[in-house]
Amino acid sequence: MKTIRYSIGLFASALALSIVTNGLAHEAHKKDKETAGVQASSEKKGKLIAIKEKDAAWAAKARKEYPVDVCVTSGDKLGSMGKSPEYIYRVDGKPDRLLIFCCDGCEEDFMKDTAKYLAVLDAAAKKKATATK
Repeated sequence: MKTIRYSIGLFASALALSIVTNGLAHEAHKKDKETAGVQASSEKKGKLIAIKEKDAAWAAKARKEYPVDVCVTSGDKLGSMGKSPEYIYRVDGKPDRLLIFCCDGCEEDFMKDTAKYLAVLDAAAKKKATATK
C-alpha cells in the first residue's frame, strides 16, 4: 500500500514539475520573438541584386575601390573558386554597395548577418583609406 502512495506522489510531483518547466520555456520563447521583432524592425533589410550590363560602369568603379581581396563571409581569396559572383547590396535610403563573394552560396551566409559582414567591409575601407594618405 505504501508503494502505491509513494508512486502516486512521485507521479504527481513529476507532472507538476513538467508543467511548470513547460510554462517557463514557453514564456522565454515569447520574449525571444518579441525581442527579435524589435531588432528586425529597427534594421532595414537590404537585398542582393546581380550586376547587369546597365550597372557595368558603376560596378567597374566600385571594383577599383573594393577594400578587400578575400570573401567577407568565408575569408577565401576572391577568384580562388572560379569567377567571383558580384552583387549590388541595396537598402532603401542608402547608397548601393558592391559585394564580391568567393563562390555561389556565400550570399546566403551574408544575408543571415548583413551588419556583421558590412562592418568587415567598412573597417577594411577605413584601413585602406588611412593607408593611402
